[in-house]
Amino acid sequence: MARRSVLGEFWDFLKQEKKYWLAPIAVVLVLLGLLLVFAQSSAVAPFIYSLF
Repeated sequence: MARRSVLGEFWDFLKQEKKYWLAPIAVVLVLLGLLLVFAQSSAVAPFIYSLF
């Protein structure tokens, strides 16, 4: 059994199940998560918090 990445498995799932509408939702969730991680440890945190 070949080792597959999470992104490869997710892409295969989207193709097989024809659920392409899940891709933008996953991208937005990942970007929001990265924004929160970087906002905790940077000097721009007050400016990011004002967006929400």
